[in-house]
Amino acid sequence: MASDNSSVITQLRKMISEGEYRQGERIGEVRVAEDLGVSRTPVRLAFRTLEQEGLLERTGKRGFVVREFSERDVQVAVEVRGVLEGLAARRLAEAGLTDPVREQLEHCLAEGDALFRKGYLEDADITAWSRLNGHFHRTIIEATGTRVIADAIRRNDHLPFASAESIIIDKHCLDGEYRKLFMAHQQHWLVYQALREGEGARAEMLMREHAYIGLRYGSLFGLTG
Repeated sequence: MASDNSSVITQLRKMISEGEYRQGERIGEVRVAEDLGVSRTPVRLAFRTLEQEGLLERTGKRGFVVREFSERDVQVAVEVRGVLEGLAARRLAEAGLTDPVREQLEHCLAEGDALFRKGYLEDADITAWSRLNGHFHRTIIEATGTRVIADAIRRNDHLPFASAESIIIDKHCLDGEYRKLFMAHQQHWLVYQALREGEGARAEMLMREHAYIGLRYGSLFGLTG
């Protein structure tokens, strides 16, 4: 069920981003379930996630509407996330990695290496990537020793496509998505290297650039997202 839910979330993000469900449009579980050919349960769970991400707004007792937002709103929200995550990375690099934090980051990197080693993506890999990517980012943010940055990122995550986990995936172009996500994984390695070497300015710059992977990098690999 978790895999089904992740798949529905991925599809809905893309459909909203491309205007298949228009901003201000009311959508319901039955219609979306029929559109996607799934049961209502993963749709219901997906709606909750997309509400938290700021893509849907609740209307009435059970309905949702697609939130209205501009391309500029998305760009600024992503930039804000990059600034905040860059700040977290710089502070962590300057403070130094503890053994538990180093082990968690290395575990995420090893999982990523294994995922991309076969040279292509399957549907299940998208869920796996989302999980390890989220873990990598949370590890850095939580390791700063203060809740201030985490709280600021959490508030920003409620804006459309601002969350590190709300990256748009085109399941009809998995070859291009493989190359995009592999580049994101290589960026993880570079961030880890900077953190390990105590290079605060470099770690900050890399995290700020990394925030744009879902917003700007798709066109490099023939993707529309």
